[in-house]
Amino acid sequence: MSLPYFDAAAVRAAAPWPTAVAALERALADGVDPELDSPRLFSPAPGGEFLLMPAQGVSYSGVKALTVAPGNPARGLEKIQGIYLLIDSDTLAPLATMDGTELTAIRTPATTLMAVKHILAAAPERETKEDPQVLVFGAGIQALNHLRAAHAVLPGARFAVVGQRPERVQSLIGTLAAEGIEVRAGSTADVPEADVILCATSSRTPLFDGGMVAEGAVVAAVGQHGLDAREVDAALVLRSDVVVEGRASALREAGDLIPARSAEEWASIHPLNLQELVAGKLERTPGKPCLYAGVGMAWEDLVTAAVVYEGGTRE
Repeated sequence: MSLPYFDAAAVRAAAPWPTAVAALERALADGVDPELDSPRLFSPAPGGEFLLMPAQGVSYSGVKALTVAPGNPARGLEKIQGIYLLIDSDTLAPLATMDGTELTAIRTPATTLMAVKHILAAAPERETKEDPQVLVFGAGIQALNHLRAAHAVLPGARFAVVGQRPERVQSLIGTLAAEGIEVRAGSTADVPEADVILCATSSRTPLFDGGMVAEGAVVAAVGQHGLDAREVDAALVLRSDVVVEGRASALREAGDLIPARSAEEWASIHPLNLQELVAGKLERTPGKPCLYAGVGMAWEDLVTAAVVYEGGTRE
């Protein structure tokens, strides 16, 4: 028998934003430890790289095989493409395959907005807003889906988007308008007024002056991985409370953090990871921004893939 395959539409239909966020929260509450996640495996590919992301769990295990082609967006193609293989943990028998690109496009914003939601909930009462201004950097699929996820997770929020190519920004705005999500074109001049800043770009250099970020604002830098790539500058890192996906993964791949402080300094600081954040352990410093740094982790793929397998319509 051939393995069932979940195409992009099936993955998307089975994991709406509230469902995906809730599944990630539940996994962390039930004991998933980001510090035990398997390291991402890299290998060169023509014009880019291969990524393998294995993960194991009680009921399911799995591996995501991706290609990353940095030159693709300029050609109108996806930067990240791949497939996911879900495996039965008891027998190690393959159970299903699914579109790895769509899985990535869902689990990354779901993880980011889960983190943002809990960071906002930990804010001092005087710093909370019912209608936060959300500023998104990027105009690709991750920026588009971060806006969709933010609309679902942050009711009442107002949205603006910043991108290098005006035509892509307008296309994104039009796509979201057709879905009933109002977004305006923004610029770096909006940074001081933003309550939440989501960085979902392929930029390898900081997107804005970290000194412009408002006291109490939440910044999520999730568009890049690798110690030679950064979306935010050291000034923002040094003036912020910091939350990471996992401390080990951040030390391996979070270029937003390592230039600002050494690995030894981060080990001493011991920033909270997502499991601790969801458990309510974050105590925000009044008047400080909070930075969430994410690089993408295999356990998030596995949790989302299980949601798709158990609730989706397969071929």
